[in-house]
Parts: sequence; C-alpha cells; structure tokens
Amino acid sequence: MTGEESLRPQSLLLTFLGDQVLGRDVCVYSGSVIDVFARAGVGEQATRSTLTRMVKRGLLRRQREGRKMYFGLTEHSAAVLRDGEHRIWQTGAVNRHWDGTWTLLGFSLPESWQRQRHDLRSKLTWGGFGPLFSGLWIAPGEVDVAELVSELGLAAHVKVFRAHADAGMDIGAMIEETWELSELAARYEEFVRRWEAWERRLPDADDALALRLRLQAEWLQVIRRDPRLPVKHLPDDWPAERAEKTFRAVYDRLTPLARDASERLLDLMPVRPDQA
Repeated sequence: MTGEESLRPQSLLLTFLGDQVLGRDVCVYSGSVIDVFARAGVGEQATRSTLTRMVKRGLLRRQREGRKMYFGLTEHSAAVLRDGEHRIWQTGAVNRHWDGTWTLLGFSLPESWQRQRHDLRSKLTWGGFGPLFSGLWIAPGEVDVAELVSELGLAAHVKVFRAHADAGMDIGAMIEETWELSELAARYEEFVRRWEAWERRLPDADDALALRLRLQAEWLQVIRRDPRLPVKHLPDDWPAERAEKTFRAVYDRLTPLARDASERLLDLMPVRPDQA
C-alpha cells in the first residue's frame, strides 16, 4: 500500500492544522479546509465528516463567525501536534547519538486476557518496542512507558528496567531478530520513490500547499513507525538518511509556493478570548 492510499483524512487534517494553526491563536474556515483537501484528493463529504468526528473526539473545537464555521485546536490536539513537530524537526529519522541504554519491559498476563495482551503489544510496537522474547520487549534509549501502561490498566502486570548489553553481545543480530527491518526499510525506499522527482520539479502555485501537506503527513507516518534503532548497528545501506534528505529538500522547495498559496487560499480568524 502506498503512502497516498494509506493516509487517513484525520492524519492529513492534523498535519494541516499543525502547519497553519499551531502556535498562532487562529482557527481556519471549513471552506478553506475543503478547498485544500480537494487539491490533496480528499472529497468534500470526507472532509466534513472528518471535521465533525474530530470535534466529537475532542481534537477540534468550533468557532462560529456569522454564517461561517471555523475550526481550531484543543489542548489535546496541540500536544499531539507539538510531539509530531518535535519528531520531524528535532528527533529526526537517524539515531546517531545512542548511549547504549535499552528499556526492557516484561509482562505476564492471565491466559484469558487475550484482548489486553493484543492491546499492550500494539501499544509497545507503536512505542518503538520489539519482542526480545514473548513476554519481554525491548526499545533503544530510555522510553517512558508509565502513561502507556496506566492507560491500559496493566501497571500491576508490567516490570520496566534500564539495561546495557553485555560486551560480547551481537547487537546487530539481536536487532535483526527483533524488528522487521526489511519492512521498515521498504517504507523509507517507497517514500524516496514517491517524492524524489519533486526535488527538481515544482507544482502549480495553488497545488503547492496540498502537496506539501501530503509530504509532511506521509513522512510523519513513516518515521512514527520507526523505533529509531542505533544507526551503527543497522545495515550499511540503511535508507533512512536518504529518505530524510529527500523530505527536507522537497519541503524546502515547496515552502515558498506553499506559503504564498496559504495566504491566497486560507480564511483564518483569531481565536476569540471566550473560545481559547
């Protein structure tokens, strides 16, 4: 499945709001969102239903101005977007500064708790962990799992340790056994294939905003699935650095046009004090 096929409208909408609204104390007219999303290949009905669903989930809030409806961020969605912004621009895709620390998480759940076991494994995978053994998972660096475990109500069934590998341990082999490196590499390679041509091309002026929106959403989708394994223990041809260079080059190339397009296409309104 390509990034274009798998991007959900909610992912695009969060990326759009992070780009245009986060930190600016403004909200955006629904018609502007519909216009930009149409250029990104998302239909009006899908955009409207996504806006409504995100309001119900506490990710957006409404602000009416006359006959127009504007949408702004909530504290929860702003926190999610700040985390994504940090992941893209500060943390990055390549872990060159690993200090040798691992986070180990062991769990033991009753046999009948199949749903809880599935939920925990899904959360651990999303959090960068891989299964060292069936009930012992591992992640590079110091990972704070307190919120994850308490959210699932499993604190009494989980033990967390910080550790370093023994001097004779083959960390590269352990990584290959624990994580699906080929799947992760394929995501980076697919991203490069989809976007490298835009390092040399430019879109029509009004399409630049939608194109940059897709670029950011797809890149965040790729790197959020990356546990940021230490690069010195990954294969020599690991594609993350090349993919990150492609992302940054295309982003920089699109940004002047996207900024101009946002000024023409977006109807923004300051957040009213009673709405903040």
